[in-house]
Amino acid sequence: MSRRTSLVAGIALASVVLAAYAAEHVVAQKDKRFSVQKLRIKVGESITFRNDDPYFHNIFSLSSARSFDLGSFPKGESRSVTFDKAGTVEVECAIHPEMKMTVEVTK
Repeated sequence: MSRRTSLVAGIALASVVLAAYAAEHVVAQKDKRFSVQKLRIKVGESITFRNDDPYFHNIFSLSSARSFDLGSFPKGESRSVTFDKAGTVEVECAIHPEMKMTVEVTK
């Protein structure tokens, strides 16, 4: 095996390992609540917000650590967000103001 082939194979393997390392968390929305109130994740990890309610939700955050708006989505659909910066992220539903959760993103 040539040195160049070995280098390419090593880079490909490192990419697979890093992709497998970044966790994806699932947070359900049921009964106008998030399935967890607080979640601690690492930088680079994702949260998938799954709507298990019979009505639309619109998940968003205005936090400086991660600002996003997933738009409105119905039962059975999911939307994901990747967190690329450490900090505290307050997550809410624009349709149901009582729905709130906190994501603590660590290095």
